[in-house]
Amino acid sequence: MKDNKTFTMIKPDAVGNGHIGAILDQIIKGGFKITAMKYTKLTEQKAGEFYEVHKERPFYGELVSFMSSGPIVAAILEKDNAVDDFRKLIGATDPSKADKGTIRQLFAESIGANAIHGSDSTENAQIEGSFFFSSLEKF
Repeated sequence: MKDNKTFTMIKPDAVGNGHIGAILDQIIKGGFKITAMKYTKLTEQKAGEFYEVHKERPFYGELVSFMSSGPIVAAILEKDNAVDDFRKLIGATDPSKADKGTIRQLFAESIGANAIHGSDSTENAQIEGSFFFSSLEKF
């Protein structure tokens, strides 16, 4: 994955509330090209592996349980300055503090059920994208 790619997941709350299409529309209107995408469901074990970096934090168990509670949409996105631009598009983790018109301001329910994940660095985008997609699935 190059510097112009990032990784995202539409989380179980947003999927369950029927927001997949609206969120994908926001992403595309934000100038991102989808280069890989899948609809899937994480097991508790796989959610635990994905969020291993947070294992020592107090919210880890709740996060793993939430992320394995329903289907998600995983995607690799491409655009110049992808990581930073996507983080601006999704907004603050706390939807009450997210800027107007951001994905989390529009679709998130709470800090925990915040609709969408976005990689925080190019390096993590590569790791996270490779967690979900084989080289044959990335375009």
